Amino acid sequence: MGVRQDGQSMVLALRGELDYDSLEQLQEAGERELVTGRAGGPLVIDCAELAFCDSSGIGALLGLHQQMSAQSRALRLASVPASVARLLELTGLDQVLSVHPDVADALARDRQHPDAARTSDPAQPNQERRA
Repeated sequence: MGVRQDGQSMVLALRGELDYDSLEQLQEAGERELVTGRAGGPLVIDCAELAFCDSSGIGALLGLHQQMSAQSRALRLASVPASVARLLELTGLDQVLSVHPDVADALARDRQHPDAARTSDPAQPNQERRA
């Protein structure tokens, strides 16, 4: 798992599997970002190298989304593999989580709409999903 700062955003790159045995790394990285708030903007999860995600991984992403929302910050998923995208669709989380075709698109949203780095109401439906 790699972490880098890009302007006001943090990018967290997932690799391999996100399941019960590996979700602790995601949770720890998310907690570090929430506590330190180094960037203060959205957290982008790069899923390009994610090979597998089970329900516990989805639960960890949802939990991180809720924690970020509590701090008025956004969580964005980028480069989501088809199998994971299907899981998000089946669970309805594609309506909750912000999904982008790639990291550049997720980061560009802030450059196009500077106020979009923060999310004001996590209960509002996702208006920024892209196919």
